[in-house]
Amino acid sequence: MLLAIESPPAITFITPQVLAGNERRVSVAQQVIVYRLQRARRRTIGFQVNELGLTVRAPRWIAMREIEAAIVQNQRWILKKQIEWRASSEQRRLKAIRFADGGQVQYLGNRMQLRLGADVSHSDDVAQKIRLAVAAQASEAEVQRALQAWLQQQAHRVIGERLERFSGRTDARFAGWRLSSARTQWGSCSPDGRVRLSWRLVHFAAPVIDYVIAHELAHLRELNHSPRFWREVARILPGFESACDQIKRVEIGAISF
Repeated sequence: MLLAIESPPAITFITPQVLAGNERRVSVAQQVIVYRLQRARRRTIGFQVNELGLTVRAPRWIAMREIEAAIVQNQRWILKKQIEWRASSEQRRLKAIRFADGGQVQYLGNRMQLRLGADVSHSDDVAQKIRLAVAAQASEAEVQRALQAWLQQQAHRVIGERLERFSGRTDARFAGWRLSSARTQWGSCSPDGRVRLSWRLVHFAAPVIDYVIAHELAHLRELNHSPRFWREVARILPGFESACDQIKRVEIGAISF
């Protein structure tokens, strides 16, 4: 199971900065929080996280120092809600697939348009299109089956190429790999050195795929999530943290097919 180790952020200082419009920025330790301030007829300071980011609503009579102190005090809640919002947004993008000509699907981190045609036998990635050899009048179920077969074929090619690149970075026993359709985890490995990787990784850009590969290869040496394990991940894939953060926002079971 993929697991990222996080430590709670330390709250040490605060530096307010006014940005364009009514946006402000507050620095708390290593975190920068951007928010919109709205003065309102209310008694307390309130926080809301949505597609616009963080909105802070405060009574007109409360001084900025108190507002900033409230942001510091609630920093962990704010960051948690921002992570949850990004995760739900990512899942909605992955689930919002219309299985018809002109529909869109995420492939290698890009939004690709589906084009249907019984005489089509290739994909045109440069034009941001996935061409499926099914009739334009095909049912949604037929298009879904054709798309899944295409994605699995591409996943086998893409993941296989990247796995070959990274398998040479570990001296642990690597006995082979296969695609997985598991709904509970992005990857897994067995004590005998065999790795399984979800074909659904093909939705994501290469850095995320590389991270999951490095994660499972590191498990060939450390079947745990100890500090030694994370050092092995970093050795195989330096700078993995951003991709790790991205993949943990998405629940594999939330992807529509």
